[in-house]
Formats: sequence, C-alpha cells, structure tokens
Amino acid sequence: MKPFLWSLLCCVLQLFSDVAHATYHLRAGDSELITAQSYAQTRHNGQPKLRTLNPTKTHSQCRSRPLDLVFIIDSSRSVRPAEFEKVRIFLANMVDTLDVGSDATRVAVVNYASTVKIEFLLKNHFNKLDLKKAIARIHPLATGTMTGLAIKTAMKEAFNEQSGARPRSRNISKVAIIVTDGRPQDQVEEVSAEARALGIEIYAVGVDRADMRSLQLMASLPLEDHVFYVETYGVIEKLTSKFRKTLCGLDPCAMGHDCEHICINSNASYYCKCRNSYVLNADKKTCSLKEVRAEVVEDPCKCEARLAFQKQTQAAIQQLTATLADISGRIGHLESMLGRA
Repeated sequence: MKPFLWSLLCCVLQLFSDVAHATYHLRAGDSELITAQSYAQTRHNGQPKLRTLNPTKTHSQCRSRPLDLVFIIDSSRSVRPAEFEKVRIFLANMVDTLDVGSDATRVAVVNYASTVKIEFLLKNHFNKLDLKKAIARIHPLATGTMTGLAIKTAMKEAFNEQSGARPRSRNISKVAIIVTDGRPQDQVEEVSAEARALGIEIYAVGVDRADMRSLQLMASLPLEDHVFYVETYGVIEKLTSKFRKTLCGLDPCAMGHDCEHICINSNASYYCKCRNSYVLNADKKTCSLKEVRAEVVEDPCKCEARLAFQKQTQAAIQQLTATLADISGRIGHLESMLGRA
C-alpha cells in the first residue's frame, strides 16, 4: 500500500512543479507585457505636452534676425593667398550662424581691390550649401584698396530690390560687413555716411595693418559695437561668435508663449499649431480633440486574452495547492492508520 501512495504523491508533486514552472514564465513576461501596454497607451493618448525652453539658455534659443546682408571683402595684393583662404572660412562660418532663406537672411558678397566685383547677389542663393559653394569660388583681385568704391557699388547695386534686397516696407535690416587689412586709397567718409543715411548698418573689421581711423569713418554708431580689429587673418574666425551675438535675434517661442501645444516661429513673431488628432480653436491658441466615430478595434496583441489566461492559471494553481495540501493530509492520516494496523 505504501509504494502506491508514495507514487501518487510524486505524480501530484510533478504536476504542481509543471504548473508552477509555467506560471513563472508567465510572470517573467509580465514586465515586457506591461511595457508594451504602456507604449500602446502612450500612443493612444498622444505625445506629452511640449514645454517651452528656458529663456536663460540663450545659446539654444538664439537665431539671427532676418537680414539683407552684404559682405564687402578686401582682396588687394597685401592679402596673401593663405590669408584670403581664412577670409573665405570666416564667411562660411558666418553663413552657418545665420538663418538663411528667401524669407530669412539673404547674403551677397562684394569683392574689391582696385576694381570691384559682385561675386553674387542677395537673390542668387537661398540655402547654406549653395552659399558656401559660391564663397569657395571667390578669388583675390590682387592690386589696390578702393574701399570707398566698394561701398558705393554695394549701396547702388547690391542693396537694391532688383538685386534681391527687400523693400523698406518689410522692415528687414540691411547690414554691410567690411573686411580690410589696409588703408583705403579713396575717400570713404562721404559714401559711408550716404549708405548709413539709406538705412544700411555698417560693421568694419580691420586686420593687421588696417587704418583704425578709416574703420571708424565707415562704421555705424556706436563705434564700440561696429568696429572690430584682429591682429592677423589667422584669428579672424574668432569674430564669428561676436557677430553671432550682434546679429542674433531671440526666438519668440523660446521666450515664452501661450500656445497649448506647438509654437511656430514666424519672422519676429509666432503662431500656434496643434498635435495630430487635434484642431486649433477660434482663439488660435488652444486645441480640441477632433470628433471621431467610435469603432470597435480588435486587440492586435491579444493582451486582454493573455491577462485573462494568466488570471485563470493563477486561480488553477491556487486550487491545485489546496488540493495538494488536502491529499497530503489524507496520506498522512492513512499512513498513521496503517502503522497502527
């Protein structure tokens, strides 16, 4: 009798072990299942509400205001080929700091020595890649330093609407940045004053042997904000960060806004947009969920079925545990009776 009872007990224990092993694997998959459900729920509810940037972090919110920007660069004989390459790098780095585009900043380059050559106009290139390719094609003109003639040419031929400058009614700033390493061989005071009177803001960058008095006669006021000097062309790239701060405009969205979902920059202002499945309300700030027809969608991952099976399995295990305890008690009772017999 005893061998039979012990065989029965072993079978029951094996059954309990198999069920417990299956339950362990179900529980091991719980975290994966919960993660999948959480992800699905996040997608269903939409993305979390966007936050505005911290206004104190100016490096991440700073963008150049829309400009009509003309570089006027000295390529006279005193500028050696290696130095002129530094000028090209400076121009390319400047382009990288700007918001270039037909409705943003437009860029032109006027190259001068004893003659003046307009390398490209404000209307020619509206993306950074094309601008930098055009800059790479610029070559020195060799002799002379006719800075006054270069300013006059820029004023008459680069800053006009036919060449891509925007009309005054648009209130787009017009900026000229002059880079020179010498003393002008012509008059710059009167022509610079005429350009400034037309609303052109002039920055003068002097390198090495540049005449400081001439730089001051060309530049806009206040001079401490519009006149720069570097000892060599080798360090002219350091001016990029200074110009970035000077030409920088604050991002309206980053400075704080009342859009419920998404803020979009638009020139010096902004407008609001809504996330997918939402529509912009009449106040142009808040959003409402689109009305959609309710429809029954089958659970694609069968998550509810898996959870139901897990619950059923756990209930079965509890029942088996209770049954096993009862059987164990009965076996013990039988053993004690057989022992007495």
